[in-house]
Order: sequence, then structure tokens, then C-alpha cells
Amino acid sequence: MTETTPLLQIENLHASARDVKILKGVNLTVNRGEIHALMGPNGSGKSTLASVLMGSPVYRVTEGRILYKGEDVTKAQPTDRGAAGMFLAFQHPEAIPGVSVIQFLRQALSNRTGVNLTVLELRLKVMDAMKELDMETSFADRYLNEGFSGGERKRNEVLQMAVLEPELAIMDETDSGLDIDALRTVANGVNKLTGPDRGFLIITHYQRLLDYITPDHVHIFMDGAVLESGGPDLAVKLEEEGYDSFRTVLQDVGSVSETTSGSSLLETQ
Repeated sequence: MTETTPLLQIENLHASARDVKILKGVNLTVNRGEIHALMGPNGSGKSTLASVLMGSPVYRVTEGRILYKGEDVTKAQPTDRGAAGMFLAFQHPEAIPGVSVIQFLRQALSNRTGVNLTVLELRLKVMDAMKELDMETSFADRYLNEGFSGGERKRNEVLQMAVLEPELAIMDETDSGLDIDALRTVANGVNKLTGPDRGFLIITHYQRLLDYITPDHVHIFMDGAVLESGGPDLAVKLEEEGYDSFRTVLQDVGSVSETTSGSSLLETQ
């Protein structure tokens, strides 16, 4: 991989579940050091894209490919993608009774790096990360997400990123269900993890998360594809005009597509 090789390159990605087409020609490139915000309404396919990028067996890629650090990972197993430095912060993180946060992190870090830290070494690493993220140290010994509030579950996802140090972090609606204080805490944690060697793809409904995390690129995602891309001002436009203005564009594009054989959504704009 050269310095100019994109961290993530999605090329004409199509995917379906139970023969229902969900992704319909996604094109997107994330370079190191960049934060991308993917914004779209419910049912647009945003969470499906996140799952497909991580290799979920629920979905079938029918066309296109996913390149990570220049390597085609379209058919790679989820564990291999995670070991290579891809990470997904879930919209609804699952609880795992009987497994503490630190036990989970020990196994995840071993899978990520191939290095088995001693319990003491891992605890010191986790404590350092929690201090940096302004988290209570007692958090590490609680069972994973069991009895956690929505904000605690999302902060736990940020802690996992801090410990595992992924190169590509995909965050699926991290702001979902958070009050303003929890949102600010999670956003501050994400901001502390950004850097020149790491890329972020942040999936969200609303502009409010972007009040605390400034993206380099914003993409409007509708009907399974990227409809429009721009800078942070695009998120402001969305906040002011809502998704209806983009739905009008989508309808216009669809009308053109009906008379343009073999053209993708982006090609007809």
C-alpha cells in the first residue's frame, strides 16, 4: 500500500437480503485522516452499508467491491476485517452477561493484534484509555453492556476503539437515543481518537452530532446509494431543508434513469 492508496474504497457496491435489493451502486472513498458523515433517512440502507462493509452474512454482495488499504476484502470474513483494522460501532450494542468489559477487550485485542497481554498489562492499557476518555475506572469490571444506559453503551464503543486502535472506524448511528450530555461525551471521545492514520465513517440521521464532530466530507444517502456529496455546509443545508429537497432530486434522477439504460444513480446526475 502506498501513501496515496485510499484507506477505504467502495466501488459500485450492490447488496441484497432475501432477494431484496438494498444497496444500489454505492461509491465512496475514505482516506487516512478524514472524517466522513453519511446522512440519510430511515430505510435508506445506511446500516446495511455498515454491516456489508464488515462482512455480515445477512447480506449478499451482488456487484461491485470493497477495497481496504488497496486490498479487495469483499469476500473476507468479519474476523479477518477486524484483525486488519476495521471496526464497527453498533447502533444497538448487545449485552453479554457474565463477560466483563475488560475480559471482552482482552479477547478482542488478541484477535486484533495477535498479542496476548497479561491481565495487568491490559488493565493498565484500559485504565489509560478510560482516563483519556474521562470514564470511571469501575466501568471496566462491569458486565459488557448489561444494565448500561444508552450513553454508557455508546461510550463503551468509543472505549473499544481507543483500546483496539482500528485504522477504519465505522460508527452506525452513534447519536441514536443519546441525550445532549451523553452525545457531547461520546463526540469528545471520538475527537480524541481522530488522527492522520485513522479514518472515520460516521452514519447519522441528524446534523446535531456534527455540531461536535466536524466532518471533512458529508454524503447524502438515499435509496441505497450516495445521492450528493459535499463539505460540512451540506449537513447545514440538510438541517435547514430536510430530506424532502433531496427526495425531489432523487425522483428527478429516477426519471432520467428510466430512459438511460445501464446507468447508475451517480452517472445520471
